[in-house]
Amino acid sequence: QVQLVESGGGLVQPGGSLRLSCVASGIIFRFSTMGWYRQPPGKQRELVATITGSGRLNYADSVKGRFTISRDSAKSTVYLGMNNLKPEDTAVYYCNTEFQEGQLRRAYWGQGTQVTVSS
Repeated sequence: QVQLVESGGGLVQPGGSLRLSCVASGIIFRFSTMGWYRQPPGKQRELVATITGSGRLNYADSVKGRFTISRDSAKSTVYLGMNNLKPEDTAVYYCNTEFQEGQLRRAYWGQGTQVTVSS
């Protein structure tokens, strides 16, 4: 029922830019925290950025000043703008949503989109 569909990944050169999109369905978008996580090859999944329903932002130190998370309530879509990309940004990027459902905290994930930064 809850579905997150990512798009926008691809191959870019170092210093390039990319924008990822995640369309959410089956959630009350304005009450949900949306986020982007990534998993580099051979490494654990890590937080990239989150944005709450009220607009509070959180970024990993490694992407501050380079990445921008935003959301469009009318489209139930969260975006991740990525500038000055580095090879170490190469990873599968996953869209995430978290929300309170009664006394339970729910979390859902998209299938991911590959971002490769290479010359």
